[in-house]
This record gives sequence, structure tokens and C-alpha cells, in this order.
Amino acid sequence: MCGIVGFVDRSNTTQKEQVIKEMMDTIVHRGPNSSGQFIDEGVALGFRRLSIIDLEGGSQPIYNEDETKIITFNGEIYNYQSIREDLIAKGHIFRTHADTEVLLHGYEEYGVELLQKIRGMFAFVIWDTEKQELFGARDHFGIKPLYYAQMNGTFMYGSEIKSFLKHPNFVKELNKEALKPYMTFQYSALDETFFKNVYRIKEGHYFTYKDGELKIEQYWDVDEKETDLTLDETVDLIDKTVVSSVEAHRIADVEVGSFLSSGVDSSYVTAVLRPEHSYSIGFGDKTYNESVEAKKLAELINLNNTSRVVTGDEAFDYFPLIQYHLDEPDSNPSCVPLYFLAELASRDVRVALSGEGADELFAGYQAYGMNTNSKMVKVVAEGLKKLPKGMRYKIGRGLKGKTFRGALHLYTSLAPAEDFFIGQAKVFEEEEAVEYLQPTYQSSPSVKDIVQVHYDQVQDMSEIKKMQYLDMHQWMPKDILLKADKLSMASSLEVRVPLLDKELMKVSEQVPTKYLINAENTKYAFRQAAARHLPEEWYNREKLGFPVPIKDWLREEKYYKIIRNLFEQEFVKEFFDQEKILKLLDDNFEGKADGRRKIWTIYTFLTWYQVYFINDGEKPVPAPISVA
Repeated sequence: MCGIVGFVDRSNTTQKEQVIKEMMDTIVHRGPNSSGQFIDEGVALGFRRLSIIDLEGGSQPIYNEDETKIITFNGEIYNYQSIREDLIAKGHIFRTHADTEVLLHGYEEYGVELLQKIRGMFAFVIWDTEKQELFGARDHFGIKPLYYAQMNGTFMYGSEIKSFLKHPNFVKELNKEALKPYMTFQYSALDETFFKNVYRIKEGHYFTYKDGELKIEQYWDVDEKETDLTLDETVDLIDKTVVSSVEAHRIADVEVGSFLSSGVDSSYVTAVLRPEHSYSIGFGDKTYNESVEAKKLAELINLNNTSRVVTGDEAFDYFPLIQYHLDEPDSNPSCVPLYFLAELASRDVRVALSGEGADELFAGYQAYGMNTNSKMVKVVAEGLKKLPKGMRYKIGRGLKGKTFRGALHLYTSLAPAEDFFIGQAKVFEEEEAVEYLQPTYQSSPSVKDIVQVHYDQVQDMSEIKKMQYLDMHQWMPKDILLKADKLSMASSLEVRVPLLDKELMKVSEQVPTKYLINAENTKYAFRQAAARHLPEEWYNREKLGFPVPIKDWLREEKYYKIIRNLFEQEFVKEFFDQEKILKLLDDNFEGKADGRRKIWTIYTFLTWYQVYFINDGEKPVPAPISVA
């Protein structure tokens, strides 16, 4: 696991060696073990290494046999050994045993088709000195980040946006269109980031850059092939593939641990992996302390578990640093415990497996159609789902706004997904966000514009699979995976996600909708597979996410004052109706309303803006974390 940076710039004015060094230094947390660079008249490639595979020989950049192609790579390729054997048989000569070199020779041999062969998480670039061409790609799901910008004759790329701040041709400017959708989605929802003219290479895409021209192409997407598998066949296939995926993801020349929460996903992974070390995090109140339940499971299946409790003081002290590492504001409350969980694990191991991905692949979210506790309402909804699409949509739309018991569940079960579903987070309604924002920040692509692009691709799928598809292209790469990467690498820890795997995706594409979510539970077939490894209390447990005591914090005077002090700052008036956000905060503190998620979303953005624009991207330095 590493970090990559670089730029193409043919001018003689840029001091390439000094600039690339400063860019690499900015992301040293991604690779504290070593660094490397390549510089010629047109390009500078930089690399920071966290040694996981081939500890002695895997340093980058790596060159092909005649040194006409050079690669830097961030990630892991889990099937690299079999590809390596094929490449050796075809005459390629390897200098290392690292998966990085497999990508380089693989690109020589297969070209873009390499991306169809590899299994893993990756962001890499290859510079061709003969063609004077840069080729790069990001993995199928967007597990590893990759950003780019074109400014003042320079094309720059990197694992983290903050590295761009060190390039003299980078112009730092706030993307004013990003704020309004963020208020609804809680994360940076556009393809252009919060930094103007800085974009993501999207998941499942590759690019080429030559002679000043950038071309971006998609190489992979979800390909639904719903089958008539029986439940037993489905469960067998899921469990077999999960076990195989965990086995593939444990490949490393260092020890591999795991994150362990109270939920089924990380519990399933941990029970299969059986690591020497598992890690859990919680807050003081039992309501918010998942580590208690995680430790119970560890004891039941005879595993070691290390846990710690995070205090409110620590959370607020480290919050600016958390937003610094994220590069863009993300008000997902789980960012806080995730940062401390990764730091805890990093004390012992360099690699940890985590449970991300199962909810998107196997329909684990309540919002996919579990909006009632009434068994009878669920059964009625399942029956009505069998009606022809037109009739089903008509009944569903007729239920919109109705308030009888079970109406919401029936509406979301029968209406087209695009009528009501925008993903797993909705903080401000779009019209409400406009009321809080200053006029300059009220213009942006609409929420409907953002999600409809994805819905247009899947009109023939079931409503649940349409919702999954949207989450796969919005919520997962722009929130869930982004925070998992950035907040683990902040502590130089590699997080792997075996439940978000190319082979497991092939299984998910086949699963009949009725085994994804039904009257029994979310993620139904997946839970039955997990039952082969876990007690019922764990495999049937309702999804909680990371429970974070924001409600309590915002009604505790010292934390309320911290946020109020920020809301009162003069710069806040540029973005928000200051009186309105102060009233929102005060009403919440006094118990007149519950505005916690809205307050946290505003607080997050303002904290991030302070870090990157008022303090010019300087890394915050909180008090050291206790190792007790």
C-alpha cells in the first residue's frame, strides 16, 4: 500500500525534483517505509511506500526490461501470482516478486485488457518514454483514490488532493457548486471535487494523457445477470466465494489483522480469517459502544480482541485532522471512530481486513425496503411486488404522502426507486439547503440530475438492484470507500475489503432479488451464509453502522460552545445565513428540535474550509493519542 503523485509538464520553469519531493512529503503517511521518483524532460513520478509484499525488492518506480516504461502503483493485486506465471511463460523477465511489476509487464503484454484480468484494489500510472504517454487506471469499485487536475500547462495526478497544493501551477479555488449537493448527500457528490478543476478518475475507468490531451474510458461496470438459483445454491455460492476472497485478501509478507464491530459483515470476515489480532472501538455510553459486543463475539469464537473507548474531547480535538486527511468534507459520523480504530490497529499490524461492500452487493440497508417492523405489511408488500411494473408503479405513486401504518414501506416497495431514493444519506432536503445558503452557493446540479445519470443505466433492473447500482456509483466510492482509505492511511495502515471483490460481485449479480431483501431480513442470503460461521445473535443482527453520540455531544455545553464559536466566525457569512444556522444550533441544544445531522454537516464543512482555505492546508496537530 502506497501513495502516488506526479505531473506532466514540459516547461523548463518548474523545478521538477523539488516539486515532486514536496508532493511526496505531503502524503508521507501513505508510505513511511521508503520513497522513489522518476524525472525526465516531460514528467515527474513520485511514490511513497508502505511495504506489504516483497519487503526488500518491491520499491518503486519499477522499470520494464529496456526501461522504456515506468510504473508507480497504489494497492494490491490478489491474483498477481498466476498472471506473473503467464507473463514469464511469454518471455517477460522480472526483477522483483512484487505485484507492481506484474501490472507493468501485464500492460506491455495485454494492453488495456490487463484491467479485465486483475483482481484487487488499485490506482496506478505507467509512463511510456517512447510514446511520451501516461496511462493510468483506478480499480473496479473505487477502493483506491486517484485525482487529477489540468492547470497552467500541467497535468497532475495523485492519491490525495493535498499533494497538488505543493505544485506551483496549481490554483486553489473552492468549487462553489459542490456545497449545495453536499448539504443533502453529506459527502462530495459531484465528479468535480470541492477544489475547482480537480476531478476524480471514476471507479472502473482508465485514462491516457498525451500531447496535452486527456482521454478517459470506462472498462468495467455492474452486469446484472439475475438467475433462478435456489436459496441453498445461493447460500453455498456466497459462502464459498467469501471464504475464497478472505483467503486471497490475507496474502501479505506482514501480519494481517481485522476490524471487528457488532455487525454481521466484519464478524463474518473475522470469523473466516481468524487473525491473531482484531480491533474494535466504542464510546463511553453502552448505547454507542460496539466494542462491548465485538469482544463478546471474539470470546465466543476464541479470538484476541483489542478495543478502546474514544472520548468526546478526543473526537473534537482530532476532528480538524480527520477532515485534513479526507481532503474533502465528509459529515458521515463514522469518520470519527474509523480514524481512531485505524490508529489502534496500526500499533500492531500494517494490514487489516474490514467489512465494507456487503451492504451494497447483497442489499443490507434498511432503505432498500425495510421501512416497517410489521411482518404483515412486509408480506403484503412482497405480494404486490409481483404485479406488472406499470400497475405496481401506479399503486406505489398513489401511496406517496399517505400516513397510515405501513404506508411508507408500501410506497418504497412499489414506486420506482428514482422517485424516492438518492442513496444512504439525506441530510437537508434540497429546497431546505437553499434556505440556509447564500445566493452565490445556491446554484449547482440538482439532486435529481446527480442520481438520474445512474438510474438511466439500469431501467430494466428490479427496484432493489437499481438502488444498489446507485449506491455502487455514489455512496460507496465517494463516502464509504473514500473514508476507509484516507482514514486508515492516515495511520499508515492498509485496509482491505474482501466483501467488495470482483469475484464476489459476480456472485451478487446472479442472486435473485427475493434472496437479497425480503419479509425476513435485509441481506437475507448473505446472512444465511454467515450463519455457517457465526452465532444467530450476530448473523441476524440489525445493521447499526458506527454508532456515534453526536446527539449527546451537541447537548453538552462545552461541545455546543465549540461549534457555536465556529458558527459565529465572520467567514461563515460567505456561505450561510448565519442567524439561521445559529438558531438551528441553539434550538437543538435547548431540546426544541433535533438538528444534529444538519448541524454536524455544517460544522464539518466549516472545519474543512478552515483547514484548507483559512489555514492554507496546514496539517492540524492535536495532542498525541494515549497508548494506554
